[in-house]
Amino acid sequence: MEIPKQYDPKQAEQNHYERWEKLGFFAPEVNRDEHAPVFSIAIPPPNVTGSLHLGHALQHTMMDVLTRYKRMCGYRTLWLPGMDHAGISTQLMVTRELKKEGLTRHDLGREKFIERVWKWKKESGGQITRQMRREGASVDWSREKFTMDEDLTRAVREVFVRLYEDGMIYRGNRIVNWCPNDQTVLSDLEVLKDPQPGKLYYLRYPAKNGEGGVTVATTRPETMLGDTAVAVNPNDERYRELVGSTLLLPLTGREIPVVADEFVDAEFGTGAVKVTPAHDPNDYDMGQRHDLAQIVVIDVHAKMTNEAGADFAGLDRYKARAKVVERFAELGLLEKIVDYEFSISKCERCKTVIEPLISTQWFMRMDELRDLALELMAREKKPRFVPEVPYEKVYTNWLENLRDWTISRQLWWGHQIPAWYTKDGEIIVARSEEEARAKAGTNELTQDQDVLDTWFSAALWPFSTLGWPEQTKDLETFYPTSVLITGRDIIFLWVSRMVMMGRKFMGREPFADVFINGTILDVHGQRMSKTKMNGIDPLEVFEKYGVDATRLKLASVGSTDIRWNDKQVESYRNFANKIWNAARFCLLNSEGATINPEILNTSGPELALHDRWILSRLNKTARDVREALAGYQFHEAVQTLYHFFWDDFCDWYIELTKSDVTAEESTAQRDQARVRLITVLEQALRLLHPFMPYITEDLWQRLPGAHESLLHEAYRGAAPTIMLAAYPEGKASLIDENAEWEMQAVIDLISRVRNIRSEMNIKPSEPVPVLIGSPDEKLRSMFLANAGQIRRLVRASEVSINAQLDAPRASARAVLAGSAEVAVPLAGLIDFAQERQRLGKEKEKLAAEGSKLKAQLANPQFAERAPEEKVNEVRARIADIAQRTAQLEQTVENLQ
Repeated sequence: MEIPKQYDPKQAEQNHYERWEKLGFFAPEVNRDEHAPVFSIAIPPPNVTGSLHLGHALQHTMMDVLTRYKRMCGYRTLWLPGMDHAGISTQLMVTRELKKEGLTRHDLGREKFIERVWKWKKESGGQITRQMRREGASVDWSREKFTMDEDLTRAVREVFVRLYEDGMIYRGNRIVNWCPNDQTVLSDLEVLKDPQPGKLYYLRYPAKNGEGGVTVATTRPETMLGDTAVAVNPNDERYRELVGSTLLLPLTGREIPVVADEFVDAEFGTGAVKVTPAHDPNDYDMGQRHDLAQIVVIDVHAKMTNEAGADFAGLDRYKARAKVVERFAELGLLEKIVDYEFSISKCERCKTVIEPLISTQWFMRMDELRDLALELMAREKKPRFVPEVPYEKVYTNWLENLRDWTISRQLWWGHQIPAWYTKDGEIIVARSEEEARAKAGTNELTQDQDVLDTWFSAALWPFSTLGWPEQTKDLETFYPTSVLITGRDIIFLWVSRMVMMGRKFMGREPFADVFINGTILDVHGQRMSKTKMNGIDPLEVFEKYGVDATRLKLASVGSTDIRWNDKQVESYRNFANKIWNAARFCLLNSEGATINPEILNTSGPELALHDRWILSRLNKTARDVREALAGYQFHEAVQTLYHFFWDDFCDWYIELTKSDVTAEESTAQRDQARVRLITVLEQALRLLHPFMPYITEDLWQRLPGAHESLLHEAYRGAAPTIMLAAYPEGKASLIDENAEWEMQAVIDLISRVRNIRSEMNIKPSEPVPVLIGSPDEKLRSMFLANAGQIRRLVRASEVSINAQLDAPRASARAVLAGSAEVAVPLAGLIDFAQERQRLGKEKEKLAAEGSKLKAQLANPQFAERAPEEKVNEVRARIADIAQRTAQLEQTVENLQ
């Protein structure tokens, strides 16, 4: 059997994905079983604006693990790919490109600009799909979707029209979050709350009657030019007599009332607050309650309006602030300025400070939708969040406090709102312009220029991608999807909205489970971002370590946040090399053997201990991995597979069976050992495949007997591939705890003797006598039955097994399980004096290292400033040195 000495990840990555896709293995139609259970998962669509980052690779790996696993279990699987049009981000990207050409979008006009965006999308979107193919993502490309596709656009319009007809969408004047830079409204969820130091200004408003006045505290003095009242808490004794009185508003010549409102916090500032209904959401609500005027003093460009007065009109808001403060000081009405830390609202994209403005926008009433989602959680505990704590509570708490959603955006790129206006200003909402004309009875209509919030179309993703509003076969088969894998940062923006829309238009939840994956942080524990320049390109990691090694690291993240460390990926690359080398040994010794799954279906005393043991370990591993994946315990699944393949299969089973499979003479014993070894390898590759698709396919295709007969029965007739082979079941009847205990005792014995060899510097080629003492007759019998394996693996000149250990004083000893002991007499093997001297030097070296580490740990600066990981590492090493020193002292005593 020809097999390269080294694994070449790039070659495997190039060859196999193209074949899988070409042969249709990713499509659910590859499954021929009409009664097959269904597994479906919709990808969180990456924004078309750029390339994939490590967070995408993390989620895609987890989704692919589940999809490949379920496919191997015989499920009809659909992992549906697609991209989001990312309204604001995409428009900004293309606007920047135009700027380089000396153009603006207005120079092109709306139609030509949108054509330019589509052209850009084709280029950028192609990059994302190439990256996903490199990841090994087994998505069904034939069903790929884009949120601006014609069929998805039709679904968006259908939802809008139905919600409008139900009275759940309306157009009105309300206070909104306005980004002066992007020139668009933002929803509350698109606004960052950024704590920062600022100032609190205490301004005095004189009473009209000339007797005293009221001092208010504010962080935004410039907005006082738009004040229409001062509010106090009705229970605040200090101001009870002032409620209903009139104040003079400085700099404006206007008079404003003092009103009482429960919203006012009597502990903030002076307990009296200025009310600017046109420029603060809480003041807006107060203004509605008290029928206050709305005076707009700041415009969409964050400049002061004519309403602010001739002295301030046209000024930037911050220059106006300075001028207002200066004027108050001149008038003797500025009581004080104090340092004050508060949260300032910023646009999540450009980080410009948001300006709350009164604006005519489209809104969606959320109360009915909110109740549908809360009822689903209360009645059926759906969707099921994993981990449940804290995410279920986070989700329900947010829903309970939900406000109406501002769904219009002042952009050109996106789903243009399906509303038209007659000359008289009548609003006509329709699915198309033709329908609007028919409804209006005129052709003279103008469509609303705004587009819908990107998250509106994203909320429909689980069912719009399957053909809704048509009742398609895909919709019937794959909705609801099985699980959503996503980050905690979009539980509100996306998860909750999909649940609400799914309940409204499909009558049920869009997914059964929501797995919230952990976040990959940089080496310093910081979130990765473009602004911090600390992001990691997954393609660079793929190039350096291979896709399979990277995927294994990503899958092991699970639901916990981790600091990225290339060394961890390197360890999984070493694991991939270990897999390759082990498989290469098996293949080079596979003459006369072919895969035979039946040989692994029975176990009994006629089998050697190591064969019963590996059969038990294989089935227990399959059982544990299945249980881990059922609970989305990706980290546990990775660790289970890693230890089975590296420890059980490579380090022990291959060694234990090596003498049989490498025998020169062809015998029935050799042939059976080879068949068993190659078949266990094949099963192990199946277990690993969902996590490491490339190396497992590459090796599986080389195995003798890897053909159609190994495929799951649902894929009969398909071309041979490991991705359609049945996933190992983990049969309880083949799990043999007794065999595992016995084998562990043998492994423990061999390991202890090998440690003695290493510690005592006994030459590897030097045979040593091994003395075993055990009061347990069963254990003695087991050691006796495996004496040949023990003798071979520790290079023993003899193996003596007795009820009591009778060993010379100058022996190296070790305690084994079950009160057994093992000893290696050292006479004639080493020079005692020379060895005592060597051990003494080693002890001194350890003492010096221990003293240095203890001093480091005693240093308060190190203990307080060093990362916890590093501090724990030092403590562990100190403990290790203490244990090693005790062992050395015992050994020196034995050599006296």
